[in-house]
This record gives sequence, C-alpha cells and structure tokens, in this order.
Amino acid sequence: MSSRITDALRAWIGREVTYVAPEPIGAASIRYFALAIGDDSPLHRDAAFAARTAHGGVIAPPTMVCETNQLYARAPDRNGYIGHTWALPIEDRGFVRGGNEYEFVQPVRPDDRVTVTWRLVELFERPSARGEPLLFVVSEARYTNQRGELLAVNRETNIHA
Repeated sequence: MSSRITDALRAWIGREVTYVAPEPIGAASIRYFALAIGDDSPLHRDAAFAARTAHGGVIAPPTMVCETNQLYARAPDRNGYIGHTWALPIEDRGFVRGGNEYEFVQPVRPDDRVTVTWRLVELFERPSARGEPLLFVVSEARYTNQRGELLAVNRETNIHA
C-alpha cells in the first residue's frame, strides 16, 4: 500500500481557520433547534422556567454550538454542505464522517456570539477491506463566546477514500 500522505499534505497539520458568527445565537434559533431534534425541555424555550433554574436563563441543547451553520458565510458545496471543510491537496474521491468526540464546557446562551477555530491535528492511514489506503483526517474545533470563554470542543474524524 503506497502512502497518500505526502510532504505537501503533511504540511497541513497545524493549520487553523477561524469563523466568527455575524450575530448572537438568539432565543428563536435555540427554540427551533430544540424542536428539530425533538428536545422538549423548557430550558430551551421557556424563559420564565429557565430563569428559575441553576442556569438562570434559556440555554441551547449541547450539540447546537457544534451544528449551527450560522458561522459560515459561503455557498453550499456540490454536496449541499455549508460547514467547514479542508481543501486538502488530495484526489477528491469523497469522504465519510468517522466520528466526533465532544466536550461541552458551558451552556450556550441566546446572547452568545460564537467563534470557532478549526485546527487540523492529525493525519494517518489504514487499509480498506480491498487493501487501498484510507486517509483519516482529525480536526479539532474550539467554540468560544464573545467573552473568549470556551463553550465546547469537537474532535472530528473524516475518512477519505
């Protein structure tokens, strides 16, 4: 199996890109996201209820910060995807998501204006069932609010055929 990890590709390790949301998340977005994922907790939609909890107000479902496309100001790609991708110097034969590891540090609130910094942290290969090299690309996204406080970390693995 010949390696797909060239010096040019290896040079991508450590690259970072930052996206800043143009406005705060907003209570309506939190409510719509909770509805879309079937989370009917009043923490996400009832300001009076949420104010009486330890959170002191409405909070977003944990994964919302990692799933919002509010951060990306560009047209969808050819697959309709609008989120972050790396334009790696490899033959584009498609990829699948290999998994995510999440760490949620604090709740996202309606007035939070989110910034995310993606960093390419690792590249490695494994053979496919047919013996062809599969390229694994591991990235880390760190989400912060307008005060620079860490909200969440998403470690994502994508597998390129």
